[in-house]
Amino acid sequence: MINLWFVIIAFLWTGYFVLEGFDFGVGLLAPFVGRNGAEHRQSLQTIGPVWDGNEVWLITAVGAMFAAFPVWYSGLFSAFYLPIVLILVGLIVRGVGLEWRGKVDNPFWCDLGIVIGSALPAFLWGAVFADLLYDGVLASLVGGAFSLAVCLLHGAVFLALRTDGPVRRRARTAALATTVAVVPLAVVALSRLGSVPALAAVAALAAGAALIWRRREGWAFTATAAAIVLTSVAVFAELRGAPLPGLTLAEAASGPYTLTMLSWIGLIALPFVLVYQGWTYWVFRKRVALARA
Repeated sequence: MINLWFVIIAFLWTGYFVLEGFDFGVGLLAPFVGRNGAEHRQSLQTIGPVWDGNEVWLITAVGAMFAAFPVWYSGLFSAFYLPIVLILVGLIVRGVGLEWRGKVDNPFWCDLGIVIGSALPAFLWGAVFADLLYDGVLASLVGGAFSLAVCLLHGAVFLALRTDGPVRRRARTAALATTVAVVPLAVVALSRLGSVPALAAVAALAAGAALIWRRREGWAFTATAAAIVLTSVAVFAELRGAPLPGLTLAEAASGPYTLTMLSWIGLIALPFVLVYQGWTYWVFRKRVALARA
């Protein structure tokens, strides 16, 4: 049961990073790929139906950690109290900006909130997990920069996939420009792991760059999503031995009865959540066209 729930938690975190990754990237890029109000709205409309649902993955992952591994949960959120508070502030500010942008005459402050609220979690989650693995300021900065760059690339590819016209062209240009930084950062950030998934993640990022160059946005998005999945696999495989320094997985876990009850709850609830979110993405799968005045 302990190993099963560690895999489930890793799966939930991975889903969050993949789905919120392009959310953060779109939030960061929207002011730059949209040169006027209509283009800016077109960019944000690509995530409008899904961004709040994507955050449910974070809530579920944290809740599962609290129930299945309370010692890991308390140690992690105590050790990284300040960055996690800043992440929560960023998510709140971003949510307010996305909800209120269409309700105010001058959306400048909403747009600024979306950018800041996307940048903070995109950088800080990478910094937190890098510090868990390597325990150092430099490692945290590299991990944060890598995470931020991957979100920018993932978001740019998503925009190129989901829009048309000038926004699509600028998103493709942004994706190509981002790869100049993201591939070297991936080599630096993941080389110390030295695992097969880590090396495969670097290759997937390079493949994403080649595919966006050839205007194969769908396959490029698959490649950037695969890179995030592989990075997460490499990180959690490393954490499995010691989720926190000096703490084993067995020491961090709840008792057998709690894990058994959680398994029954997860078996019932998780398929419904996955089907519902898959259906949502299927409904909103078409490109977002530029609205004409």
